[in-house]
Amino acid sequence: MTDMERRWDVSSCTDWMSQLPPQLLDVPLWDLAIPGSHDTMTYCLDQHSSVLRSQPRILRVLDHIVPCIIRPCVNKWGTTQGLVISTQLDSGIRFLDLRIAHKTNDSDQTFYFAHGIYSLVTVKEALSDVAHWLEQHAKEVVIIALSAFDGVNSAQHNKLIDFLKNLFDKKLCPKTEVPTLKACWTQGYQVILSYDDSAGSGHKELWPGWDYWWANESDPNVVISYLEQKKETVGRPAIFFVAGLNLTEDIKYVLCHLGQSMKSMTLRAYGLLLDWVKQQRPGRQKTCLNVICADFVGVSRNEFTQLVIALNRKLLKEESSGEPTEKILTTGLTSRLLD
Repeated sequence: MTDMERRWDVSSCTDWMSQLPPQLLDVPLWDLAIPGSHDTMTYCLDQHSSVLRSQPRILRVLDHIVPCIIRPCVNKWGTTQGLVISTQLDSGIRFLDLRIAHKTNDSDQTFYFAHGIYSLVTVKEALSDVAHWLEQHAKEVVIIALSAFDGVNSAQHNKLIDFLKNLFDKKLCPKTEVPTLKACWTQGYQVILSYDDSAGSGHKELWPGWDYWWANESDPNVVISYLEQKKETVGRPAIFFVAGLNLTEDIKYVLCHLGQSMKSMTLRAYGLLLDWVKQQRPGRQKTCLNVICADFVGVSRNEFTQLVIALNRKLLKEESSGEPTEKILTTGLTSRLLD
């Protein structure tokens, strides 16, 4: 271990970006390893809410007939996080995966999060917490991906976008920038916001949707094989993208494991998934990773976030050996700019 690595302690992840070695401050954020939480807001699902309109018809019918059975089951398998959003940020999470929804007959300006059922916490409440957290951590940058937009019409999209721009204001990094930490600190940018709907395309402050590599499998070995195949055959995109470690249940799995939950399924596989994380590396090469998302990110004293953050040490090793890091810093950055 080098002197620089010894001085770089990731045991406390709350302000890890501000503590990165100087050599990494000019690296685009899409070339760093960044820990993220899959379905960030599922820690606050409302067990008494109805099933989303986008869910399969059979599930909606059963929800109408036996809600006392269906809703607890959806909640048990839909909950993928256990920490509130500010605690996730404190633990080092810098990518938030937010699935937006609007309830029928609700106020046009009230938006929720959803994963099978709606959340108790509103979008306004959660993102206001993020804005407050950023005020306390001026050198941290949070990447936020908004998607799904269940039940959101065009007029409501406009209202949501106005809220986002007013809330984060000058902290929003426009999509024409190459966001390095040094550039973000100079300009006062702290939020990189992806809006995965055409309603956001005309706003320079909103980035388009990014690739999310999702295996859609319950077997962790299959998830790892899927991610390895994506690395080898497709390769990393030019800018931000996400590799999802999250497992996914199907009806057959749930029926065969009635006494289990998403948490028990995930924790049983966590060791295998984290072993795979240790072997990864950030950077611009085809098989490098950027954002790595997981479920239940706070388990084992934030081991997941510490492992992902520590992957950035590999860029320091490349630099000390005269390998690709220099190219990361100096080559072709302008080609990454979005139209």
